[in-house]
Amino acid sequence: MGNLVAIVGRPNVGKSTLFNRLTQSRRAIVDEEAGTTRDRQYGLSEWCGHDFSVIDTGGWVVNSEDVFEEEINRQVTIAIEEADVIMFVVDVLNGITDLDLMVANILRKSKKPVILVANKVDTFDLQYQAAEFYKLGLGEPFILSAINGLGSGEVLDELVKHFDSEAPEELEDLPRFAVVGRPNAGKSSIINAFIGEDRHIVTDIAGTTRDSIYARYNKFGRDFYLVDTAGIRKKAKVNEDIEYYSVIRAIRAIESSDVCILMIDGTRGIEGQDLNIFSLIQKNRKGLVVCVNKWDLVEDKSTKAIKTYENAIRERFSPFTDFPIIFTSALTKQRIFKVMETAMQVYENKKRKVPTAKLNELFLPLIENYPPPAYKGKYVKIKYVAQLPDTQVPTFVFFANLPQYIKLPYMRFLENKLRANWEFTGTPILLFPRQK
Repeated sequence: MGNLVAIVGRPNVGKSTLFNRLTQSRRAIVDEEAGTTRDRQYGLSEWCGHDFSVIDTGGWVVNSEDVFEEEINRQVTIAIEEADVIMFVVDVLNGITDLDLMVANILRKSKKPVILVANKVDTFDLQYQAAEFYKLGLGEPFILSAINGLGSGEVLDELVKHFDSEAPEELEDLPRFAVVGRPNAGKSSIINAFIGEDRHIVTDIAGTTRDSIYARYNKFGRDFYLVDTAGIRKKAKVNEDIEYYSVIRAIRAIESSDVCILMIDGTRGIEGQDLNIFSLIQKNRKGLVVCVNKWDLVEDKSTKAIKTYENAIRERFSPFTDFPIIFTSALTKQRIFKVMETAMQVYENKKRKVPTAKLNELFLPLIENYPPPAYKGKYVKIKYVAQLPDTQVPTFVFFANLPQYIKLPYMRFLENKLRANWEFTGTPILLFPRQK
């Protein structure tokens, strides 16, 4: 299971800048103005061989102080409940504020490891000002400049010390399927339909599911685990930040699965949250089956409507378009078992090995006829193709004289040929040009 790190702190201390540095992306919008992060950002990061997911708690309201406090309070509480390690970011230039004290109070009572990060130490002279943060009672403040990276190595070294290194309980080597999707798309209903018993409590309050559990499922001659983020939350908590919970749940479920069944609410179409979850599945390199649920409620079920819907989904998820889409209804159990069969098929595809002789038989004449475009007058020649053994997803190496000149469009062309000749539907495949 990957570790989950939550970045907390009051507005404008540089949480998003730190997030961008950790995930080496520019996804979180950074601005001088407090409260720019409205949506939650989540990404993958790696340090010294440890992979971990990072979540930047954003989404704060910028009108009144008291709303702020309540909102921060809530964010921090959820972060404590869900994350494995918490990074508490404070700002050296402003020193300790009441909001910092409030957050520190909550964190001190928690049993989770907290790393106190004094940010905005953009010059060496500022590092001495970090000493005042000892007052927060959370141990030694680590100095950091999220903008220029000063001190980030030390913070990360401290972070990975807290990761759970124990191996999780060994599950048998069976396919693991995760049912993911935004709240209320019908995840629990579909699992109940699979298992044929109401084991997961289904209500029409969004977000009643909690904690990843594996359900061993042995029916119709198939044997696998279903990773469901299940278990029920106290009523009082249901009105909390559902979206945040569902994101953390999705991260957990995606990380611990082989194939993700992404549920989309057929009555609402694709929303931003679906795209976020899709990009997490892509980043974690998991197999994908898209399941358009609640199809019994959709009025126009003509073949044309289905085609239009499919095209819309593939367009939103492009460039990765080679995945199965199934229209289901958990309620009437329509095409439920088709979903399982398809997930099984995607799992097989993910494990598929193509013999080297067959690869070269297809690709060498093809590359001869359609060679990569010449670059600065140099001709690129691909001499040999092979699939790497023991990889998480099918990975192919194309040995060439000038691999650095083979550009993305050509790699896409090769990938499409691979998909056209062998069954890789639903699984990501990786292609690398290498020096012969």
